[in-house]
Amino acid sequence: MAATPRSGDVWTRQRGGRRPKLTREAIVEAAIRLADAEGLDAVSIRRIASELGVRAMSLYTHIDAKEDLLDLMYDEVAEEVLVQGELPGGWREAMMEIARKEREAGLRHPWMLQLAGRSPRIGPNGLRHIEQSMAAAARLTDDPDGMLAIVKTIDHYMLGFITMERQVAEAAPQRVQTTPLEQSYVQLLVERGELPHLKPFLETSFYRGDSFELGLKWLLDGIEHEYRGK
Repeated sequence: MAATPRSGDVWTRQRGGRRPKLTREAIVEAAIRLADAEGLDAVSIRRIASELGVRAMSLYTHIDAKEDLLDLMYDEVAEEVLVQGELPGGWREAMMEIARKEREAGLRHPWMLQLAGRSPRIGPNGLRHIEQSMAAAARLTDDPDGMLAIVKTIDHYMLGFITMERQVAEAAPQRVQTTPLEQSYVQLLVERGELPHLKPFLETSFYRGDSFELGLKWLLDGIEHEYRGK
């Protein structure tokens, strides 16, 4: 999660170019729109240049490589996760607000999950987001290792949940007219009485929209018990 600043990072390099329509911001915005619409694999220097109506080489005035662009995209979206103003009062409320914003951003920009797996360099907004998360955890414990463990645990839950949500959403068109019970082997197992606890879900769906908040509550309950229940 931590990042090591290095000389010449993309966020500290001098911005080039004078043409109003070709700015770093315009390049990043075009890349995000493209990734949102078609996925991360669609993002390329040539494609973005085409979207902006410029030559591909023009983009290199503002970025050195595609990896820089991916880092900038990730950090731009990280701004959407920041809680504006003061964090909510208690540590639980603060953590829940942060996790909700992370989930919303992840659902709007599913390619972020793919980038997170590649360990992008963390930019200014990403660092501010981590600082907010650590500030929320600091309300429960002053142990730095404990604070980091709390933040990482909640992040892992959130990332796993929205990964599942995206997979379900992508498969939704094929599931609209079917349920697992329409598969013959599932019917056979149910008829044999082998799946009594699963049967109600097989008739409807495993995926309930309210389970994110409930699961997060259980997770926070356990963390709070660890630090305050002893």
